[in-house]
Amino acid sequence: MKRNLRFLLGASCALVLLGCATPASEPMTMVAMRSVAPRTAGAEVGTIMIHSMSGHIALMVDLHGLSPGEHGMHVHANASCESAVGSNGEMTPAGAAGAHYDPAQSGHHEGPDGNGHLGDLPRLHVDAQGNARETLMLTRVHSIEDLNGRAIIIHANGDNYSDTPAPLGGGGARVACGVIG
Repeated sequence: MKRNLRFLLGASCALVLLGCATPASEPMTMVAMRSVAPRTAGAEVGTIMIHSMSGHIALMVDLHGLSPGEHGMHVHANASCESAVGSNGEMTPAGAAGAHYDPAQSGHHEGPDGNGHLGDLPRLHVDAQGNARETLMLTRVHSIEDLNGRAIIIHANGDNYSDTPAPLGGGGARVACGVIG
């Protein structure tokens, strides 16, 4: 109950910051998130609500069943959570989602406030019980239409918002996925 109140309080604060009088015509999309495995989609792990409010995008995260700690989270180029054969010849869970969404073809991972991939999202914080309930603000994405037809991937490890010492922030394996739109 206390976690739900914190989530609702965080969501309310985000609405206040963005101007609670958000017109009903501004879009909202719910992304169903599932764990991923080498050949099949796994269990449902929650939802991410994407709100477009006064030219800003908020991600209202309500997830469970994840490993505690920080996780990298990114928008990937393709609207698929299917497994695919990776460059190493092995099956990659949610590999069909492709690379990070990078419409400017920057080729760099610099985090959500940097000048790299547009798909770089804020780190996801998962509590000791495996839950993540927070509202994340996107500073460089201003329209849900920019995200539709893509996938959100949660990675096994944290994200250092850099390509060094490990590429793509060192997020590692894909552990959960959801298709946007």
